[in-house]
Amino acid sequence: MVTINPEIRIGFGAIFGAFRRRIVKTWGIVLVENVLLALIPLLIGLSIDGLLAGRLDELAMLGGVLVVLGIISVARRIYDTRVYSTIRLHLGFSLHHRNADMRVSAHNARLGMSRELVDFLEKDVPELITAMVQVLISLTVLTIFDQRLGLSAAIVFVAMVAFYAFFHRTFYRYNASLNERHERQVDILDGGSKLGVFRHLRGLRGIEVSVSDTEAYLYGGMFLMQIAFVIFNLYIGAQLPAVTAGMIFSIATYSWEYVEAALRLPMALQSWSRLSEITKRINRPA
Repeated sequence: MVTINPEIRIGFGAIFGAFRRRIVKTWGIVLVENVLLALIPLLIGLSIDGLLAGRLDELAMLGGVLVVLGIISVARRIYDTRVYSTIRLHLGFSLHHRNADMRVSAHNARLGMSRELVDFLEKDVPELITAMVQVLISLTVLTIFDQRLGLSAAIVFVAMVAFYAFFHRTFYRYNASLNERHERQVDILDGGSKLGVFRHLRGLRGIEVSVSDTEAYLYGGMFLMQIAFVIFNLYIGAQLPAVTAGMIFSIATYSWEYVEAALRLPMALQSWSRLSEITKRINRPA
């Protein structure tokens, strides 16, 4: 039986070491799924031009890819649920063995926090793979249409990463405060003081509001960058020589998908900053 050794540092390394083959298989399926998904706008654009020219070959290819994509997506979700629920089981049991003598409040909080590590592998990493595939394919397709389109995509991507860097430490500090309060929650509830519970919940509210406000500033700034990017690409695309309806559709769609994919990256980085604090916390004595 595959287990996570409770005597070593519990984190992504321990989880991946114990369940390497299953995790790599799920990520491999995600990669194939997203490559096919990222090609759909290009195939739709080709189908539009093909139909306008009286051809059905491109439309048939699009239909075939969509069928394969549907089958892979369903199979991947069925497999994922079984893999990651098993990882949560063994991670929770290993953490319980490690912290058996810890006070109940901290023990309970850390069991809940540990599940976020598996959630990251199950949900955030596939979204990050999706984002990277869409960014790379969108960048490639836009560059093929015109180098100015590809250059604008590269510039806005670098600008977004640099913009997030200013917020990283702020997110880490807020997450540390939030986790600290979660570790004390059961003790506060057990104390039975209504005033203590109110102050605890008010403190949680204050931190959650601060996190939400920071996220709003971050994504608001990034969205302004993306608006300028989409408008620029549509303007340049409309002036390309021998431009077709299918090309305009593909340029517009890949520009917008690039926006959505690029916005996923800071979300994954934010999750990583939270999980780095959680990993450090669950491996230290209470």
